[in-house]
Amino acid sequence: MLMDGDDVPRRFSTQDDWGGWVMRRLDDGWCAALDRDTMRCTIYDRRPDNCRVFEMGDGDCQRERQLFYAPAGVSL
Repeated sequence: MLMDGDDVPRRFSTQDDWGGWVMRRLDDGWCAALDRDTMRCTIYDRRPDNCRVFEMGDGDCQRERQLFYAPAGVSL
């Protein structure tokens, strides 16, 4: 969910079913601002507040990366 004051480029956001603004996700389910080759945010300096509390390298981040790179059909 995007909050007042978030400075996300419009092409990376969309409205949800309830009229709130959220980060747009692509068909693979990942954020539209994520570079799939580097797994880095392409709008890092303008990322929303919710993303700022999700620190790169912390446990949640490591878990998401493991899931992303896991072979299809493997559950972690």
